[in-house]
Amino acid sequence: MNTLPNMLHYAWKRVSNSVARSSYTDRIDAILASYPKSGRTWFRFILSSYLNKAYGLKAAPDLHSMFTVVPNFDMDATRGLPAFGFGNAKPKPPLIAVSHRSYSARVFRKCPTIFMLRNPKDVIVSSYFHATGQKHRFSGSLDEFLTDRGQGVAALTEYLNGWARGLQQRRHVTLSYERLTADPMTETARVLNFLGLDVEQHHLAAAVEAASFQNMRKLELRKGLPGHDYDRTNEENLRMRRGKVGGFADYLTDAQIALIDRMCERDLTDAAKALLKQVTI
Repeated sequence: MNTLPNMLHYAWKRVSNSVARSSYTDRIDAILASYPKSGRTWFRFILSSYLNKAYGLKAAPDLHSMFTVVPNFDMDATRGLPAFGFGNAKPKPPLIAVSHRSYSARVFRKCPTIFMLRNPKDVIVSSYFHATGQKHRFSGSLDEFLTDRGQGVAALTEYLNGWARGLQQRRHVTLSYERLTADPMTETARVLNFLGLDVEQHHLAAAVEAASFQNMRKLELRKGLPGHDYDRTNEENLRMRRGKVGGFADYLTDAQIALIDRMCERDLTDAAKALLKQVTI
């Protein structure tokens, strides 16, 4: 097989997508950035439900249609920026683009940023089940996953270091999964204020209720998630797997917890460590 044409095709596709995505950048009101498995799907659902109610958009979003309200920061036709369905609405809801990408000043420019955090140990455990049960991109043990350069603790610390540096150069607000769990109304209102939006408490309460773990799990079991083919009869494969703060303790041994702590202490920058202090309630 001649791989050169394939390589050129994918290189051209990346460049084309980058150019097309950049055409949206000036229209983006904020970026919602997080490392995978930090609670982004839950918060996206809260935001999309709130914006739907506050702006009188279409029917209440589900795990598929929420991308038309709060899309990904890419050019996917059904989940990315082209899927945003309310550019001509009056009044126009804010365009909040969601990304797991590592920090890049060139890509994200000066977009205001909502940065979501979660306890690294919970992130790693959830990432392991995501990689093995949903994405099917890892087949090893949890021990092997922890030290995998591309997906384990090293990947998480590198991501946090980059964003901790980048956030110092842009207007931003941080949001932790733990604080959102403890008080979703207050934390979501804080983000809405950051976006310059008036907080309508009755709409916010309805959005938080719509995004309850039980409701979102029902939606996932019924239709799954777009772009994912996985066995939804296995609870550990679900995106709405447990929704538990500190659930890592049910999966990690003392030795594994110590390893994650050592790697974070060794590899995280001071700025990233300061960022993670906001995780604690």
